[in-house]
Amino acid sequence: MSGRAVAAILVLALLAVVSLGGPVGAQNPVKALDLIKLQRVQQAKDFETPAPDGGSVKLSDFRGKVVFLNFWATWCPPCKEEMPAMERLYRKYKAQGLVVLAISMDSEGASVVDPFVKQHALTFPIGLDRKGAVAGLYGVRALPSTMIIDRQGNVSLIAMGPREWDGKAAHSLFESMLR
Repeated sequence: MSGRAVAAILVLALLAVVSLGGPVGAQNPVKALDLIKLQRVQQAKDFETPAPDGGSVKLSDFRGKVVFLNFWATWCPPCKEEMPAMERLYRKYKAQGLVVLAISMDSEGASVVDPFVKQHALTFPIGLDRKGAVAGLYGVRALPSTMIIDRQGNVSLIAMGPREWDGKAAHSLFESMLR
């Protein structure tokens, strides 16, 4: 191949990368994760809910941290699919101030949630919302649903459906929020 042909191919490749917004890893993480960014600042609503271990979980206990508030159920295949990635995300960023708080929508409560938590070795806090009161506060209509709450206590991003929570885009997002 001639030098001109190689140069032309390189120029075309560069134009393609620039016109597509750069390499995939350099994309805006909000866009890459297909998150909904709220236009108006919305203060997260406080709640307290039972935990599978018999204690309780209160959102305001995590004030000043970035909270990954996830609504899920043991019977929901996409919820189960994203749990390992959520655990890896939590372990990676816990020391920097990330809290993953998973609220189970299982009507059976701890009897089904506790074995699931043990089987998947989940270490992040879990709450039980057997009657859907907490989900109602946040307008949850589908599972899984995730609200990302910033350090100031505002719901800043929403994900409806599962995401790749331990991929490059998620790491980029949480690294910027945890600075």
